[in-house]
Amino acid sequence: MHFGKCLHDTRIRCGFTAQQMADYLGISLRAYRFYESGSREPNLETLSNIANKLNVTTDYLLGRNSVSKDVDEH
Repeated sequence: MHFGKCLHDTRIRCGFTAQQMADYLGISLRAYRFYESGSREPNLETLSNIANKLNVTTDYLLGRNSVSKDVDEH
């Protein structure tokens, strides 16, 4: 699974809106949607912040590891 799809699916599973994620990251909704669509990739700091918010590892988001943390614990 590519990053954008994994990000989208994990965000939905955690119950966050795209706007909530954008606000958390301090970026526009449009910029956040670029991540989910695969048009852009976040820098390392932003990737780490996304993983923390969604309670998963960066490797999970990048498709390097199929095991995530428990996404129900935010």
